[in-house]
Amino acid sequence: MSSNPLVELGRLGQSPWYDFITRELMASGELARLIREDGLMGMTSNPTIFEKAIAGSEDYDDDIRRLSTEGLGAAAIFEALAVADVQAACDAFLEVYTRTNGEDGMVSLEVSPTLAYDTEGTIAEAARLWAAVNRPNAMIKIPGTEPGLRAIAASIASGINVNVTLLFSVERHAAVIKAYLAGLETRIALGQRIGSIVSVASFFVSRVDTRIDPMLDASGHGELRGQAAIANARAAYQVFDAAFHGERWQAVLSHGGRKQRPLWASTSTKDPALPDTYYVEALVAPDTVNTLPPDTFRAYRDHGEPVIRIADADPAPVLAALSAAGISMDEVTRFLEEDGVAKFAASYQSLLAGIEAKAAALVH
Repeated sequence: MSSNPLVELGRLGQSPWYDFITRELMASGELARLIREDGLMGMTSNPTIFEKAIAGSEDYDDDIRRLSTEGLGAAAIFEALAVADVQAACDAFLEVYTRTNGEDGMVSLEVSPTLAYDTEGTIAEAARLWAAVNRPNAMIKIPGTEPGLRAIAASIASGINVNVTLLFSVERHAAVIKAYLAGLETRIALGQRIGSIVSVASFFVSRVDTRIDPMLDASGHGELRGQAAIANARAAYQVFDAAFHGERWQAVLSHGGRKQRPLWASTSTKDPALPDTYYVEALVAPDTVNTLPPDTFRAYRDHGEPVIRIADADPAPVLAALSAAGISMDEVTRFLEEDGVAKFAASYQSLLAGIEAKAAALVH
């Protein structure tokens, strides 16, 4: 029995992934160590992570100089850098991918957040990025906006592994599951195999409390602080559990389909009054992924207490109490989705501006 809580999470059916990627992480051997010693089973990226990695180091400067002198613009330079990093990470995780029969060892690359409301643009970019990375354990991240639903179904039908991101609403999570199943059903109808296709639904957690807790304080309902996000995620897990035990799923399962696992995102603790592993501990559950930023990853390795807790409390009373306190989860989750898209788009534009500035400085 390992004493490492992260390894124990894996034994309980929850795969710990890393919400971070840099070239140095791989080149230094640190990623290999995390996989070997800490049971790391996958990795996610987003525009904010790449912005920090590329702007915050000189590791990419030689490539930026070379690509710029070849006539590439900032967006093309970023894509080349990101694809190379994701390819290297996929290769590092290949043993995990093989050992878990293709369930884990996945590395995610996001379509441009500027396409979050562009169905056809997302479908085209997902296909292009999937072909560019050219690794069986890559995942393409598609925002779970309403226009993204058809892009998710189409990408799954094309045989692309999809990480659906920016999910805040339980109802939208249910719609994403239906889009995933529809994509698999399209392949089945065409006589195509589905057994190798992997998808996760990234359900964001702590940002819900960050939005709601000040509202509770203002309305005199501070006793509900720190409860909305976990209740919302537990309700999403109930939707997942029901969907993947129903008749529609059984038909897909008979063709070798895999469950679309919930991935708990935004699991770092923002409120200093709460423990630093607060959201991780509450959401330990079978058939799930938790993508942890480095600080939370280290904290959980140090003092995590892995026990399956997903069903420790019924989310319904908490959600009812929030409603009675004047909190509209529909309004909150709609705001968070729009805000999340806007923040990733801002990071992407800032990233491109940083690459342009670096290129100009490096070439001249």
